[in-house]
Amino acid sequence: MLSRRKLIKRLSSVPLLGGLVGGLPLSSEAAAMSAPKRDLFKELGVRTFINAAGTLTYMTGSLMHDEVLEAINYASKEFCLLDELEDKVGEKIAKLVHSEAAVVTSGAFSGMTLGLAGILTGMDQKKIEALPHLEGTGMKSEVICQKGHEIVYNHALINTGCKMVYIETVEELEKAINEKTALLHFLHIQSDKGKIMHEEWVALGKKHNIPTSIDIAADVPPVENLYKFNDMGFSFVVVSGGKAMRGPQSAGLLMGKKDIIAAARQHMPPRGYNIGRGMKVNKEEILGMYVAVEKFLAQDFAKTWKGWEEGVAHVESTVKTVNGVKTEVRVNPLGNHTPSLRISWDPAVLKVTGKQVQEALRAGDPSIEVGGGGPSSIGVTVWMLKPGQEKIVAKRIKEELSKAV
Repeated sequence: MLSRRKLIKRLSSVPLLGGLVGGLPLSSEAAAMSAPKRDLFKELGVRTFINAAGTLTYMTGSLMHDEVLEAINYASKEFCLLDELEDKVGEKIAKLVHSEAAVVTSGAFSGMTLGLAGILTGMDQKKIEALPHLEGTGMKSEVICQKGHEIVYNHALINTGCKMVYIETVEELEKAINEKTALLHFLHIQSDKGKIMHEEWVALGKKHNIPTSIDIAADVPPVENLYKFNDMGFSFVVVSGGKAMRGPQSAGLLMGKKDIIAAARQHMPPRGYNIGRGMKVNKEEILGMYVAVEKFLAQDFAKTWKGWEEGVAHVESTVKTVNGVKTEVRVNPLGNHTPSLRISWDPAVLKVTGKQVQEALRAGDPSIEVGGGGPSSIGVTVWMLKPGQEKIVAKRIKEELSKAV
């Protein structure tokens, strides 16, 4: 059996868990010992379910890898200095993602707030303490963004005290730039809704000596997106940690230029005189996020993708046997870039709505969550399924649709 002492020795033999990518083999005895003693969800009356819908926050994102949980449990047994840990992990992650610097944050949203805060204040203590009050401080106060990139999560930028200025064309952007402009912000998942693309956005920022940022919160895979936009030259990049990377749900990454990350750190705990004090990340999340990044970048992604395709194909082949059912496999090119299945049916043949099928699957045993789609359709993803659950999902959907024939 792998004892706790041996586990700590193994983890300690590699700087900051650098060798954890492949995971630690546990014997059946060790696995049994680590099994939960209490079924807390059952005690509390909280419904658990098979997730065939995706990495949605209200569904608690994704499930952490075993290696991430091992890192979290390991970190929970020792004390360390928070800043030192962020320093060391940030250095390691920055190399992995091709950025000058990086820091683990409490999600992509906080990364946006912290990144902009760092740009506004630099290392000036008085300015740091003043945020989000900008008037009379000499700090800039406007963020320019394309109208096609206007989403609720841009509120992360407003939290600094700045206001959003929305434009559509290069000409409008050039006119909007003034002495108050602090940042040019870009949203990858809706890049097709804007008229200015990534490279031109970065070039415009460099032309006017204004930092550029990009929100890629749910936009890995593909794996290369984790470093692609750093290579492209964005001043800072934010991504969620609890989605495809399967790190802690409340963690994320802020990656970018050294001076911006250093200033952003001044707005983070353990310091308490700033707007980011509530955006705390604990040592367990920091180490867990580090291991999640390592594992994500080291995976055989072609093999992972093939597994997703096989899972989708199984569900598709099963439900297509029901009269009146049509299927379509889709891959979103920008965010949540994975194979997904749209299942639709002829309402004249199947007397059931998409919502009714969703509710029936939710109320079943086991409970299953699928995506909505329309009056006569549902959506299914398989990348958050445990091995073998695609068979359960396929069987249950077929059962519910067959009842309606």
